Amino acid sequence: MPGKGLSCARRAFLSLCATFLLTGAAAAGERLLPALFDVVGVAENDVLNMRRGPSAATPVVGALAPDAKGIEVVGTARGGRWGLVRNGEGAAWVAMRYLRRQPGQNDEAVPAFLRCSGSEPFWTLDLEGETARFATLNGGAFSLGRLWDGPPAGRPAQVLGLRLEGAGNGLAAVLRREACSDGMSDIPYGLSIAAITSGTMGAQLFTGCCSLR
Repeated sequence: MPGKGLSCARRAFLSLCATFLLTGAAAAGERLLPALFDVVGVAENDVLNMRRGPSAATPVVGALAPDAKGIEVVGTARGGRWGLVRNGEGAAWVAMRYLRRQPGQNDEAVPAFLRCSGSEPFWTLDLEGETARFATLNGGAFSLGRLWDGPPAGRPAQVLGLRLEGAGNGLAAVLRREACSDGMSDIPYGLSIAAITSGTMGAQLFTGCCSLR
């Protein structure tokens, strides 16, 4: 998460992301973000431009192939017409009219494939369907199974809970649909995570960001 040493430019970037994530969720209406999309409606000999800002008047900073798939959109701007995506170690904007949401994504469940990480200490959580792997830089790696996930009882799925267990270890986590920074890059994340471990892993609290895989 953001540290005290972040530059003014980084803080402004995060503030911008947070604003667009909130307005984007409202604009999307019945479907929440982040979510995976495929490029559509682009000619085979053309590309989908990635721009510095949510406007065709801003500079092009990258491009997506006409058949690109699995593009993670973490927020939207300008009434849902522009989507915020990852561009290498930074962020970019693409026109949503050329993106189609992949089917089968359940807003009220933790995504089947998820990669989460954090620093101080460095740790990772890779979720693949019903199994997961949690690892720390010096503490080893542990295999876990998904026991439960879902939104709070009677509340919208802007917040999701996750419970993992395996071989005497446990992990309980809360994920929030909000702008998140890894503190080391300008990569935009649409999910933050706070996880508590138990068992032989020890009782510790880990915080970080997640991306769809």
